[in-house]
Amino acid sequence: MPANTFVQLPDSLFQRWSRFFELRKSRLPFLERMVQLGDLVQGHVGPNRVCYVNHPELIREVLMSHTSVLEKGMILQRAKRLFGNGLLTSEGDLHKRQRRLLQPAFQRQRLALYGEVMIDCAERYAKSLGAGEIRSMDHDLSRVTLAIVASTLFHRSVDQYADEISHHLTTFMRLLPYYSLPLASMLEKVPGSSLHQGRQAIDAIDAIVRRLVDERRSLTTSHDDLLSMMIRAQDTDGGGMSDQQLRDECLTLLLAGHETTCNALLWTLYCLARNPDVEARVQAELDQVLAGRAPMASDLPQLLLLERVFAESMRLYPPVWIIARRAIAAFSLAGQTIERGTLVAMSQWGVHHDPRWYPAPYHFDPERFNEAGKAARPRFAYFPFSGGARGCIGEGFAWMEGVAVLACLVRRWKFRLATDETVEPEPLMTLRPRLTILHISPRQ
Repeated sequence: MPANTFVQLPDSLFQRWSRFFELRKSRLPFLERMVQLGDLVQGHVGPNRVCYVNHPELIREVLMSHTSVLEKGMILQRAKRLFGNGLLTSEGDLHKRQRRLLQPAFQRQRLALYGEVMIDCAERYAKSLGAGEIRSMDHDLSRVTLAIVASTLFHRSVDQYADEISHHLTTFMRLLPYYSLPLASMLEKVPGSSLHQGRQAIDAIDAIVRRLVDERRSLTTSHDDLLSMMIRAQDTDGGGMSDQQLRDECLTLLLAGHETTCNALLWTLYCLARNPDVEARVQAELDQVLAGRAPMASDLPQLLLLERVFAESMRLYPPVWIIARRAIAAFSLAGQTIERGTLVAMSQWGVHHDPRWYPAPYHFDPERFNEAGKAARPRFAYFPFSGGARGCIGEGFAWMEGVAVLACLVRRWKFRLATDETVEPEPLMTLRPRLTILHISPRQ
């Protein structure tokens, strides 16, 4: 247990709402300020009582020891409108059951099979690029990561749906905060309203996913993909997934999986573009391990520097920038009572930029993630995929995908910013870069 500092925020009506509007205007700086105030910071932000948990040991305790008194926070409660009761949003016994049914699909021995699919998709994209092109990498990498998750999930291409899925997902994510408005469900039905556009986006994505699931069910031949495993999966009582649950899990894996990895890859290419000395070291590693050939899944564990680069980019720009839980019963944390109804917030952005764990926290330094660097920090000083019982089931998949795609791209090409415009993070449901236009040039 840390020798923590506890801070009770001033609680006048004016101060409550000042913090609310500060958070709405500048989310990331606000979270950094909470970290600077103390390890445990409680008070009201607008109408909500919030407890900001800012020390890795306290985060570990929340995520591993108090799960029975916590439920998903507001953002993911709103996200149920799109994801239903998939692993990302479900609670309690349903979440445990679904995780148990899905776990075999993400076992280590299966990752090598997925790795070859990842490399095949990434190599096809890398070969399609041309020297001197200026590409919108958010569009490109969205298609690549969507192709990877669709190939592993459905054993088929979704190229004809890629732009449509990306467009509707972006629409939903930008409107997500508005689902907390009073009468949001009624506003969805008003033609021309923003929330009506959100409803249309949800319906469009839902129709695509259901179509893909129905096509798979209609096939007489069996495939060794995630969807086939989910269709065949049975719990200890002999029960499998209902059609609705199958839809929810497919949609969660398809959208949440590709969105976070796409953003992580975008930020990594941005970091490499800003740090050509690190890029040169990565390319030297790729030359040594691959000797000029395309990577194979068995090569990926040898790309230690590339993995550290990927890790450091997710420290600087964590795709999941905050996780929150709501207390459904009072509990004690670091000697303080966390009241029922309190929103318990743990920010990757805030902790990953805490100078106690990362000196010069805005400096890009992949060597923070060598063995000595990792051993010197508490476990939850770095948690890009959450952790504990609700940790991301696809974390191993995401790590492999990130290294595989980067290996295919960086061994062939250099990526540079096409403009002098400052790249700013946009904290939506995930942390997106506001500028993703890169100039491509061949390696010398």
